[in-house]
Amino acid sequence: MKYVSARVQGRVQGVGFRYFTQHTAMSYDIVGWVKNEDDGAVAFEAYGEDDQVDRFLEEIKKGPSRFAKVSEMDVNKLSGEPEYTSFNVRY
Repeated sequence: MKYVSARVQGRVQGVGFRYFTQHTAMSYDIVGWVKNEDDGAVAFEAYGEDDQVDRFLEEIKKGPSRFAKVSEMDVNKLSGEPEYTSFNVRY
């Protein structure tokens, strides 16, 4: 199992990025959360099977549409097993 946190920068707010991230995570059976940051970035934590998390991260790099643009994505491995039961949008 893989547990990661990430911070995505670029044109990622106001373009449906959080909901795209949530939908993509659910399609890969990943649990965690996603939220907008005050500085215009989007942050998330994701937990799931190693290969599923890797595929999920590749999809997130592409973004939800031509209106979004991921310029940078910093991913950090976390340790432990979180107690998430779903993937939620946080406000």
